[in-house]
Amino acid sequence: MAFNFLLAAINAKYIHSNLAIYSLRAHVGEGLRQSVELAEYTVNQPIQEILADIYRRKPDAVGFSCYIWNWRTVQELLAELPKLLPDTVLWLGGPEVSYDANVILKKYPQLTGIMTGEGEETFRELLQYYVSFGTGHKVPLPKDIRGLYLPEGCTPSRPLADPDSLPFPYGDLAPFENKIIYYESSRGCPFRCSYCLSSIDKTVRLRNIETVRKELQFFLDHHVKQVKFVDRTFNCDHDHAMAIWQYISKHDNGVTNFHFEISADLLRADEIELLKSFRPGLAQLEIGVQSVNKETLHAVRRMTNLEQLEKNVGAIRSVRNIHQHLDLIAGLPYENYDSFVESFNRVYAMDPDQLQLGFLKVLKGSEMWERAEEYGIRYLDGPPYEVLATKWLSYEEVLRLKNVEEMVELYYNSAQFTHTLPFLEKAFSSPFAMYEALADYYRQNSCLTVTSSRIYRYQVLLAFAAWQDGKRLEAYRELLTFDMYLREKPKTRPDFAAELSNHKDTVRAFYQAEAQNRRFLSDYAGYDWKQLSKMTHLEPFSYPVWDERQMAECYDKWGAVASRHKEPIARGLAFVLFDYKKRNPLNREAAVTKIDLE
Repeated sequence: MAFNFLLAAINAKYIHSNLAIYSLRAHVGEGLRQSVELAEYTVNQPIQEILADIYRRKPDAVGFSCYIWNWRTVQELLAELPKLLPDTVLWLGGPEVSYDANVILKKYPQLTGIMTGEGEETFRELLQYYVSFGTGHKVPLPKDIRGLYLPEGCTPSRPLADPDSLPFPYGDLAPFENKIIYYESSRGCPFRCSYCLSSIDKTVRLRNIETVRKELQFFLDHHVKQVKFVDRTFNCDHDHAMAIWQYISKHDNGVTNFHFEISADLLRADEIELLKSFRPGLAQLEIGVQSVNKETLHAVRRMTNLEQLEKNVGAIRSVRNIHQHLDLIAGLPYENYDSFVESFNRVYAMDPDQLQLGFLKVLKGSEMWERAEEYGIRYLDGPPYEVLATKWLSYEEVLRLKNVEEMVELYYNSAQFTHTLPFLEKAFSSPFAMYEALADYYRQNSCLTVTSSRIYRYQVLLAFAAWQDGKRLEAYRELLTFDMYLREKPKTRPDFAAELSNHKDTVRAFYQAEAQNRRFLSDYAGYDWKQLSKMTHLEPFSYPVWDERQMAECYDKWGAVASRHKEPIARGLAFVLFDYKKRNPLNREAAVTKIDLE
């Protein structure tokens, strides 16, 4: 009977895939590949569902890929699987179990062992062993295989792999439909950030660029939607990064998006110019700023030129063709609440497409873990080992930052309020102050943070704006209406939008004229005026809500005359046409055209 080794991945989300198990299977070679089966689940699936699926497969061995996001689920499965499959051997691997493997083996005696470090060659030898000898209890354990932790002790560690020795992990792309594909063109990281496990592997190893080009072409030929590079600092080698960026630019298929994690302050002038030439949506950049407190950056061994980083982010941002995702970490040494507020406001001013407000994870084996007591860092005992408090940041302040994070996710990172938020920010001393006040408003008024209703978030923001800045209420109504129709034409008109009945004849006349002579909707040939009115939207506005600069002028003028209760500006009626066939590839906003009809 053929041997069956099941490699199981439990991902954080359905759209994720697990590069590790595909790499392990690819490395065993054609002769052994038939003995490897893959299974991917998510942490959101009921444990009984995962358990039942593994049981039905009846594997001879199961190997779990372990990370902070799935370790609790894996532990539940370890407790139950031996009851149902007593003869199946159980193995673990991955960063969550590599550091204290001996402790885990004592806690779970049902485990056969743990694979540590880079696992491709270790797994190949282990699989060969099982295919040759089986898994019977009388078969001696494979103590001559490097990179294993066994109940009797560990075998010698394995040297780091040569990336060029690793085969391409992908072939059949059917399992990746509607999923992100992960890819690595290098291993290791040159930096020593004390909170990151990548700092343990200090040697950067690059995959041969000709090999990389061939593999990228595979993704391009198959029109993969997104390829996410897992290289820890993609642009640490200038020539390597340039070669890849030049290739995807030259061979762009108009569909595939490539994600890179970079150090923005390392970008050179030629790299920036190349990035600025990309098709909108071809690439997105994840940039870890973490903090602007120089004492903090020094303590975590992150040598960042903040001024250069700001300059480079701004240069790329000026073209508006690349999505930039900037990260901050709360809970780092020497960063108190006020210091973090400063970090937030400075990074927010860089105008990222997304701003992730994360919290320190004290990972086992990292320098931060070793120095946690010195820094007074208290953190969760179990995954994700997230910070609770430090010498500089109380638990109460962590909770406040958690609430701010939620508001940033709901309102800024959702990209649904791109015109309302800049206007509302002016009512506060800083952007952080706005999100902090919004978080307080949510809590004090028992507003829902978890809801599938998009309109609800609009309504709460309007109520918040009315409470904070009521004299500009009509402007906020129009801004929210504009933001709403930028993304979709709702079936039911939002209650905060102005009444359209007075403009019904004007709107009908516009679409009837457009059906006869396509001046603005040339992509809608063959549709009558009623169909045009359903597929697009025409909305009247009294304020120039489409123009952030003009709205800022309105705000300032309003403030100058507010004490006299006069109208801040001469308001004139203008119509805006929302075209949903033409969308911004970065944020999916509809194309808009200002039309003077009255």
